[in-house]
Amino acid sequence: MRIEVQQVVKDYATVRAVDGVSLTSTGGEILALLGPNGAGKSSLVRMMVGLTRPDSGTIQYFYNDQAAASQLDTAAFGYLPEDRGLYQDRTLIDNLRYIANLRGMPKQEAGQSIEQWLARFFLTDRAKEPMRQLSKGNQQKVQLIATLLHSPQLVVLDEPFSGLDPVNQEFVLTVLEELRQRGCTVILSAHQMALVERMADKLVLMNKGQVIAQGSLADVREQLQQKSVLFVEFADTVDSEQLSQLSGVTACKSLSAREFEIVCSEHSQGAGLLEQLQNIGAVNQFSRQQQNLHELYLQAVQS
Repeated sequence: MRIEVQQVVKDYATVRAVDGVSLTSTGGEILALLGPNGAGKSSLVRMMVGLTRPDSGTIQYFYNDQAAASQLDTAAFGYLPEDRGLYQDRTLIDNLRYIANLRGMPKQEAGQSIEQWLARFFLTDRAKEPMRQLSKGNQQKVQLIATLLHSPQLVVLDEPFSGLDPVNQEFVLTVLEELRQRGCTVILSAHQMALVERMADKLVLMNKGQVIAQGSLADVREQLQQKSVLFVEFADTVDSEQLSQLSGVTACKSLSAREFEIVCSEHSQGAGLLEQLQNIGAVNQFSRQQQNLHELYLQAVQS
């Protein structure tokens, strides 16, 4: 499945939650929506799964390269909302059977799928417990199972790592990789930058309802990186104060008596700096450091 979002706008009373957003997501790809609370991510997700409609713009769905459809086939997608939609007074197994029935799954097929997923998420022994007795992390795992029970073509996950410990976060990464290998279209919204950086094929960074950068991590870095971070190692001890006073240097961090991290305001100043550095002392190593996704994210939303 491929989804194409074109110039989508969504207003709530006096607030424009989504303001002219365009993106494309396709099978075998993990697309991550990033941004602070209130950026418009959840509003966009709700429109993509058909819970709300855009005030303007279009969302189209393409199944196996067939003609565009304006409505999402409910049997073709799984949606994990940020807020849990489980019945707390019913057992885990009752919740999953009910959701499978809503999905129109045959009873035997549903039973097999539930059994397999409970085993994978180490929840088989908890199947007959009321949901209210499960921890936040285990409830999140049940929500994930409910999303994947019917083998959807499109999986949309709003904060899938919420409540999960590092071990279970890693397990969910494994499941997401399996979905990608299977050719699923996976769209997720998350705040865990390190996890997103590891798994996402495409990033869409939003702020105040608008897309401020999108593409691969390399694309986003090219669009957002406003400073050059350079690593330099000298053969002998150097006074960091000398480095801070060099032309083009905006900050200098001492890593050791011979190793320093230097920040420049412009990418192009790196080459000019090398000559200045060599006038201070013999340089063993000089390289540019890449900003990670967390740093790019903070820089973009705080500017």
